[in-house]
Amino acid sequence: MDQIAFAPPADDPALGELRREVRAFLAETIGSHRPGQRIRSWMGNDAAFSRACGAAGYLGMTFPARYGGHGRTAMERYVVSEEMLAAGAPVGLHWIADRQSGPLLLQYGTEAQRQEILPKVAAGECYFCIGMSEPDSGSDLAAARTRAEPVEGGFVINGTKVWTTNAHLAHYMILFCKTEAASDDRHGGASQLLIDLATPGITISPIHNMAGAHEFNEVSFRDVHVPAGALIGTRGGGWAQVMGELAFERSGPERFLSTFAVLTELIRAAAADPSREAKVAIGRLTAHLVTLRRMSRSVAGLLQAGENPSLQATIVKDLGAVFEQDLPEIARLLVPRGGGGDGQGQGDYQAVLDYAVLHAPSFSLRGGTREILRGIIARGLGLR
Repeated sequence: MDQIAFAPPADDPALGELRREVRAFLAETIGSHRPGQRIRSWMGNDAAFSRACGAAGYLGMTFPARYGGHGRTAMERYVVSEEMLAAGAPVGLHWIADRQSGPLLLQYGTEAQRQEILPKVAAGECYFCIGMSEPDSGSDLAAARTRAEPVEGGFVINGTKVWTTNAHLAHYMILFCKTEAASDDRHGGASQLLIDLATPGITISPIHNMAGAHEFNEVSFRDVHVPAGALIGTRGGGWAQVMGELAFERSGPERFLSTFAVLTELIRAAAADPSREAKVAIGRLTAHLVTLRRMSRSVAGLLQAGENPSLQATIVKDLGAVFEQDLPEIARLLVPRGGGGDGQGQGDYQAVLDYAVLHAPSFSLRGGTREILRGIIARGLGLR
């Protein structure tokens, strides 16, 4: 069972000082934001805020100084991410680049890619999207059909990616595609390419969710030529690389803090005259949150130690999605819409509850569907 052990790293007093610094920064930059704005958090897009984070040294924290980073630890970065999400900061534009695309390039990218891209990520001026899911394959990456045909001087790409968050705002995509001939190995023959989204032949089409928001996109490649220097890491080694990338994507505090504003507003709404049911439910939710946080911090510690905790990250993501989906439903039953006190307090509660209820169905889809995640967990436990 050692492979799935969760042992949070010991607390460091210096992290407390970092938390105070981040909270002061957030009070200055987003102190006037209402809960209805804060609930959007890592789906909130604010270019000025992203640049402010870069100027304050809160992006590219684990990058070496020669790439515009700050040489800080994964746990320090975790503290900053947690404070940003708990405060409901609009981190959406820079989130993917800082969370996973930058670290991927740091580990597998060429020196030219690092020198060109990483300083801009650390400055909050370069945004990424992830080209993984495809039509008719969903979260089954092994079923990807987008192909990058090797040609003289590079690759020619044809295929389609879907559910690509913020592709319409991003500068680059990390594309997962097939570069080698078909074989019996479903996980073989794939590579990752660094794609400048301004390249001719790329079409980005909006996908509006049921709340009417434009976060997702379909990205089509039609005879798109990219240079050989677009290859990230080893040609044909994309599967192992993308599994490591997903450890960054699936383990962070965003996997259980997306609806944190609902919990804080629920506590405020129920505080005046809490029923026994409310006390029990809020206590249970808080216990679940604390457990998820310890598990997530443990993964950050493993990443800091240079390990690849992809199985642990998958567990955090799956349990986090359950928590995030349960929270607004429990809140709705405890304090129905129209509750939450009078005046502005009632409006704040309704705003966060409405947003969470509409978006909660997507929580078990993004970052890998629940069925795919549980298959990965079963395989990691030797059950299949």
